Amino acid sequence: MAVKEDDPRRFLHPETIAKISRLDLRAKGVVEGFISGMHRSPFFGHSVEFVQHREYTIGDDIRHLDWKVWSKTNRFYIKQYEEETNLRCTVVVDVSESMHYGRGALNKYNYGCTIAACLAYLLIRQQDSCGCITFDSDVRQTIPGRSSQIHLDAICNAMHVSKPREKTDIYKILRRVTETISSRGMIVVISDLLADREPLFKGLEMLRHRKHDVLVFHVMDDEELTFPFAGTTRFEGMEEQPMLTCDPRALRDGYLEALEEYLVEVRRGCARQGIDYSLIKTSDYFDAVLSKFLHHRMALRNSANAPSHA
Repeated sequence: MAVKEDDPRRFLHPETIAKISRLDLRAKGVVEGFISGMHRSPFFGHSVEFVQHREYTIGDDIRHLDWKVWSKTNRFYIKQYEEETNLRCTVVVDVSESMHYGRGALNKYNYGCTIAACLAYLLIRQQDSCGCITFDSDVRQTIPGRSSQIHLDAICNAMHVSKPREKTDIYKILRRVTETISSRGMIVVISDLLADREPLFKGLEMLRHRKHDVLVFHVMDDEELTFPFAGTTRFEGMEEQPMLTCDPRALRDGYLEALEEYLVEVRRGCARQGIDYSLIKTSDYFDAVLSKFLHHRMALRNSANAPSHA
């Protein structure tokens, strides 16, 4: 059955979900939270907001058993609260005008939103908390982190209604994210990063200073990476850039050289700050991108937890 363009759930591709559902996502460092599902945290405290039940598993604190449910079903269920999550993730999705570019099956906006929806699905499925912020020159939609399954619809809808329209102000947005998310957690930035490098690095540095585990998905269209144009072409400016009519063959070498310099600087800048960076093309298969990325995260975690030898 075809998924309609006005359906927010279009960002959740069934084939992709089927292939990645056995994978999970982990933060490299210790994040604030409580015991939940597959996670353990060194922090302890009292939760305030009941979210849902989940089946009891060996090792769970029996103080959180819901005896009323047991009396009706003869099965053990744990009361789960909003604070009971080891990982709090916020997916920060660029919906500026330049994200609308693309002539393949998906433009950058739809591709980025699909990646965000898949990550949210994985996180919520493993009983972690996921929120979402969409932005261009300002924040457009904010969905606070939750771990209930129905919350996935709210995240998809926030991205659905945030249509690409204005230029990017990456520093302003990352500063606001830093100021509004106080608890350490995971911040996933999904953007084409068409912004000056200095404010980009400054914004990312603020997040790392707050001890967030930062991930960057750099989404680009294949044409932006290969510049395959030939013959007189009119390029329509986005984000307040003027139109340009020219022979692209005269620009190709200079464009590709400048692009490579930019990509190298972004990649190195992220590496210096301990940020996981992935350059992805809109022609890449979602399951391949996510599988590679999640296996990379898993390898980092295992490396960090491996015993040292004298």
